Amino acid sequence: MSLTNATPLEVAQSARVGSRKLAVLSTEERNAALTAIHKALAEGKDEVLAANKSDLEAADKAAAGGHLSQSLVKRLDLGKKGKYEDMLQGILDVRDLEDPINKITSRTLLDDNLILSRKTCPIGVLLIIFEARPEVIANISALALKSGNAAILKGGKESSHSFAAIASIISHALSTTAVPSDCLQLVQTHDVIADLLKLDTLIDLCIPRGGNKLVRMVKDSTAIPVLGHADGICCTYLCADYPAEKAIKIIVDAKVSYPAGCNALEQLLIESSGLTTVLPAVAQALLESGVSLRCDAASLSALQKTLDPHSAALLQPSSPSDYDFEFLDLVLAIKTVESVDEAISHINTHSSHHTDAILTLDPEHANRFLAAVDSSSVYWNTSTRMADGQRYGFGTEVGISTNKIHSRGPVGLEGLTIYKWILEGDAQVSAEYGAGGKSWKHEKLAVEGEEWVARSEEEKDVLRRFRTGRGAGLTDV
Repeated sequence: MSLTNATPLEVAQSARVGSRKLAVLSTEERNAALTAIHKALAEGKDEVLAANKSDLEAADKAAAGGHLSQSLVKRLDLGKKGKYEDMLQGILDVRDLEDPINKITSRTLLDDNLILSRKTCPIGVLLIIFEARPEVIANISALALKSGNAAILKGGKESSHSFAAIASIISHALSTTAVPSDCLQLVQTHDVIADLLKLDTLIDLCIPRGGNKLVRMVKDSTAIPVLGHADGICCTYLCADYPAEKAIKIIVDAKVSYPAGCNALEQLLIESSGLTTVLPAVAQALLESGVSLRCDAASLSALQKTLDPHSAALLQPSSPSDYDFEFLDLVLAIKTVESVDEAISHINTHSSHHTDAILTLDPEHANRFLAAVDSSSVYWNTSTRMADGQRYGFGTEVGISTNKIHSRGPVGLEGLTIYKWILEGDAQVSAEYGAGGKSWKHEKLAVEGEEWVARSEEEKDVLRRFRTGRGAGLTDV
């Protein structure tokens, strides 16, 4: 990794060259780089946390003066709740995953000795723009190297000390490996984001990690494809048939465990027939956890009648804007709905299509919800906080995407790869085929890992003949 003050154009050009060198390194060479990074960051923990403390002190002052949100300050803290250890484990988890590139995902026999293959490959150069979250450097570095991508990282000034410390450690670690230093670059120059976003001929994908303002700015300012989400307005629909003790466990986790997270619960939809049965116990548990409840008229009336006077006095009426807002705090909006269809309609209209859940014992209602809710992750009887690359088994993630193409939900290694088409022939040309000429076979060949597997005797015969040419590595079954 290079800590650079070069111009945006120089940075992007260097990253492009580095990406092509990285793409041809072996799995073992890329894994060795991740091992070196993990070891260096583990040994440098005290140095990184000391730098992070400096950033936190400055951020606390900025927050006290109203210049920085408390949710951003929480995201900045690397020493909280084992976050540093999670960051380190994520590097090892990514290292130990299957190599996502150079995998054959389909083969088609177009004609004798003419085989078309689809092979996974890196996207190329990634631009990561992020606020706070210093662990992003380690996450992105691990995922980028494993997937063969170069990465340009531009962080916010609120975590500059943390970024510099982590980048310096990673840079030193990579100098002992086969990975080119230009593959990972931390841009330190101020006010370069606008210029970087113009370099769509050199940068292949932009991933913004931050609040709504940052993501909207990036999406409105570039021709580079953007992967990410602007808001994390996550909803849970609580049905009247769901046991209160299980609902409490799930909903308290979704709201309280990390309210500043983009996968934290922001809206609770309650089936009208559960207003006086399951909701009061859930509301009481949330209030006892310090959550401020903003209730629509029906839920407010029901809770005022069923909760004790002290708890009822803490309730607040909701406003229409509460159902289109990401609180990122211990605040939850509650809304009453009559049916699963009304819940689906509300979520598709008001959620940010990030992560939404249903709590019910009715499989028919659950399956209808799972099929109809248009979000990147949809859950049945679990917490929205489960939306996370590490929890999905991706090792870590570069972010969560609400896009409709390429990658959706937590984005790990697979989301950082694309594919290329490879055609291997024996002097065939297009003019030989068509009207009056040869016919295409277009026969699908089975694929198993990176080996070619023939299922029929005809396929085996074709592949045996092809094997005598450039087909080394074919496997018969």
